[in-house]
Amino acid sequence: MTKKIEGIIPVMITPFTESGQIDYPGLGRLVEWYIDHGSDALFAVCQSSEMQFLSLDERVELAAFVRQAAAGRVPVIASGHIGESLDDQLAELIAIAATGVDGMVLVTNRLDAKREGGSRFIDDLTWLLDRLPKQIPLGLYECPAPYRRLLTDDELKFCANTGRFVILKDVSCDLETVRRRVTLTRGTPLAIVNANAAIAFQALKAGSRGFTGVFTNFHPDLYKWLMTEHAYHPALADELSVYLALSAMAEPMGYPKLAKLYHQRLGTFSCTDSRAVTFDIREKFWALDALLDKIVEGTEHYRLRLATVAASYPAPISGTASSRSYR
Repeated sequence: MTKKIEGIIPVMITPFTESGQIDYPGLGRLVEWYIDHGSDALFAVCQSSEMQFLSLDERVELAAFVRQAAAGRVPVIASGHIGESLDDQLAELIAIAATGVDGMVLVTNRLDAKREGGSRFIDDLTWLLDRLPKQIPLGLYECPAPYRRLLTDDELKFCANTGRFVILKDVSCDLETVRRRVTLTRGTPLAIVNANAAIAFQALKAGSRGFTGVFTNFHPDLYKWLMTEHAYHPALADELSVYLALSAMAEPMGYPKLAKLYHQRLGTFSCTDSRAVTFDIREKFWALDALLDKIVEGTEHYRLRLATVAASYPAPISGTASSRSYR
């Protein structure tokens, strides 16, 4: 039975050691942190993971490690095809599929990599679908690098109607597009999951089946509460959504190194080195630590408020399941 791949899905960062290797003990602690903070699935190889700066062997090892560390508690999905030619992409994707991840994600800008337009996207996709393992659920990712390639409505419907795709990481950053895509995929296995914090709350109410933006590396539990509890506490949900949107405005300040600095503070891992961001983010972005202090302060403030709200509810009647989650 295919696991549902929706809800709060962190785009995982990749910790490195000071010698430049993947820090697997730190990565293991990061997996536990994500799960302890309410994540419903993990996106193990993506732009946040610095996949464009990882070798194929590293991408495969990364996906395999996260799958093993998650140990079936949440689904693990992975991308990692970054090649230009379809033959190279096929080899990359087959290697990722062999790790046993719960879903394999195709990057939209790799299909029609030369931006030829017309039917090239569907032609390239069909070529891959004919050759990829049939049993593995597939996803789509409108990765912004090397360029953002949004799906057309016709391309989205084609993918949804194959029955093989279970998730689109929507990077349109446009609420009306999210609404339209939810309508276009209704009745198919394909879940639209928004990745933009500014529209996260409205997108959830419009039918986005989760959130998979970069600030899932800071407070996935707050997004989880927003997703599951907003109808019970609309005023608090509105207030929280504003804080989450404003916090995410820090993304241009050296992410993913910014998220690594945050996790260094938490003690998840010690090294903040990044292959994608090689400059000193403190030097470039003045008062960065003061800004992180405010993000931490706000996160803890809302965690306390949500815990207080949770404490006001009586315990569920024995034998029944509560629909609420305050992780």
